[in-house]
Amino acid sequence: MKNISSVLLISALAFNQSCTTMKQTDTQQELPAPDPSLSSNPFMKKSKLQYEAPEFDKIKNEHFKPAFEFGLKQHAAEVEKIANNPASPTFENTIVALEKSGEVLRRAQIVFSNLTSANTNPTLQALDEEYAPIFAAHSDKIFLNENLYKRIKSIKEDGLDSESKRLVQYYKQNFEIAGANLSAADKEKLKQINQELASLSTQYANKLLEARKQGGVFFSDAKELDGLSADEIAAAAADAKTAGQPGKYLLALQNTTQQPLLQNLKNRATREKLFKASWTRAEKGDANDTRETIEKLAKLRLKKAQTLGKKNFAEWKLQDQMAKTPEAAIKLMNQIATPAVETAKREAKDIQDLIDQQKGGFKVEPWDWNFYAEQVRKAKYDLDESEIKPYFEITTVLEKGVFFAAEKFYGLTFKKRTDLPVYHPDVVTYEVFDHDGKSIAIYYLDFYTRDSKNGGAWMSNFVEQSYLMGTKPVIVNCYNYQKPAPGKPSLISFDDVSTIFHEFGHSIHGMFASQKYPSLSGTNVPRDFVEFPSQINEHWALDPVVLKNYAVHYETKQPIPQTLVEKIKKAATFNQGYMTSELVSAAAVDMDWHTVANEGQFIPVLDFEKQSLTNHGFTLATVPPRYHTPYFAHIWGGGYSAGYYAYLWSETLDNDAWEWIKNNGGLTRENGDRFRKYILSVGNSVDLNQAFRDFTGHDPDIKPLLRNRGFIK
Repeated sequence: MKNISSVLLISALAFNQSCTTMKQTDTQQELPAPDPSLSSNPFMKKSKLQYEAPEFDKIKNEHFKPAFEFGLKQHAAEVEKIANNPASPTFENTIVALEKSGEVLRRAQIVFSNLTSANTNPTLQALDEEYAPIFAAHSDKIFLNENLYKRIKSIKEDGLDSESKRLVQYYKQNFEIAGANLSAADKEKLKQINQELASLSTQYANKLLEARKQGGVFFSDAKELDGLSADEIAAAAADAKTAGQPGKYLLALQNTTQQPLLQNLKNRATREKLFKASWTRAEKGDANDTRETIEKLAKLRLKKAQTLGKKNFAEWKLQDQMAKTPEAAIKLMNQIATPAVETAKREAKDIQDLIDQQKGGFKVEPWDWNFYAEQVRKAKYDLDESEIKPYFEITTVLEKGVFFAAEKFYGLTFKKRTDLPVYHPDVVTYEVFDHDGKSIAIYYLDFYTRDSKNGGAWMSNFVEQSYLMGTKPVIVNCYNYQKPAPGKPSLISFDDVSTIFHEFGHSIHGMFASQKYPSLSGTNVPRDFVEFPSQINEHWALDPVVLKNYAVHYETKQPIPQTLVEKIKKAATFNQGYMTSELVSAAAVDMDWHTVANEGQFIPVLDFEKQSLTNHGFTLATVPPRYHTPYFAHIWGGGYSAGYYAYLWSETLDNDAWEWIKNNGGLTRENGDRFRKYILSVGNSVDLNQAFRDFTGHDPDIKPLLRNRGFIK
């Protein structure tokens, strides 16, 4: 996942990166001078670390508020100078000036956003709630500034290079999407809505973080955890001790509906307890219940869309996406949903048959699926997850797998850095070098789950590439793997391996950015394109050359046997009906929440979700959506509202492009250079549909996706 929340938090979509303060011009507006008391605040000046990496050893909680206050004033003054400049509007004195504005605010916000996602605390959470509406108001002050919009609209594209033309179009579109054409009365109405939405989204995120923390399940007897490894049980005991309950065992919740440990737990009562804790984490009627907040968010989003002249929120949100309309996104989902559900029904029958053969005496429930699916997989493919895990030690997967593939395909190399400060002891850092040996990026990794971190996995930038600003990428990948007991290896599943390759795909998209303007740089692309580079990178996990290099037994140091490799490959389409159905059903629920055109259509959260699933044919109770509405963080707090379909849209691009790569030699530098040239290095500076055609030679085709998931031959 690309962490879009950081982009949303930055004061304005088009002005979220900057490194220099605008020079004064002949206008009346004076820029605020820094308060001398701010001289020791690390956000007041560029970091002296390589590539302006954040000085985490200097950054304290108390630095954010003063930086926000000064940064807001500075940025507002800069924007006013641009808007009221008596000189005729030009690309340089308007667009470029805006690109360079907001230095202090940008620096403070981008670090703040990453910390509130990856290592928050009560002080940061309180600041988040306090400043969310303030930042929203600041954004509106820019986008709804009539003088500024008139200047942007009057700029001629004649004589500009292609990227500069694209940037002008990008600004015009963003201003119009944001409401620059509204009447004065509607602008005031919109400002109030945006501030309320910002407050509610932040409240939702904070509630959900606490709900996940409080939702973990304690067990008193290790026998209840039968099926887990000794190391996993030891880790559960350590987590319980940390949580203040020594002698017990804590199974913490991860972000998704299904919990990874469910496939191993033999005790059915334990499985049920863990699943229900996950499902009900944010609907307990306590302070962490998110349902009321969600209902307010949904209604306000509809109100916002209609204020902006659209019939529903999805219609407004998809204007600048590849899909363009909700109808196009829904059409794609329907093409995938039907074969997925039919396949899931057959998979459910296989599981029920196994339960009956074992004389289980019960009908399969959601908390049984992964446990018995693993047995079915073992029976069909003789593949046991516990047999695979010893070959996937997390650091080896990263350095000998992910980095190795990047070296073979793109010519990249990596050097571990221990001299750069980090925001948590678990974080590790690397410097990235291009094929010619030149340093191009700094890369942070944060592998392990903790109470202060949001669930899931994501990529974010601390610094984005820009030739205008002279900056290179500083990137972080965050995960939520269970930290092993001290002295024990961190062994992960093959699904977890795929996630590491996936998130690195986002990172390499950011590393290869080659844009002049920060607003168009790297991963600043539509949501339904941003997952394409990450998803295609997953395929390298099973490439024979790559797999042989990283899949090494952590004790014996022997490579994974070819017999196991063949089993993994043969099982690649196993359970795809289930996994696709849980993804598409979540996307359908998201789209339904955001295609409501009349407030009277909203009903209580749980009823709305149930009705949505039924309407779309997702009636198999054993296959719940990947995210239940109360904890669907992607759409209520993560920037993917009306956009969860993007994973499916991007996966269509991914599988089609992957077939092209396979058919043209696979893991070659020539193919890597081509993918870099047409896809990874263009940012949002070109038409991305054309970029895909330039790479593959044709428009996207859904059939490779259906073949990859085993739905067609």
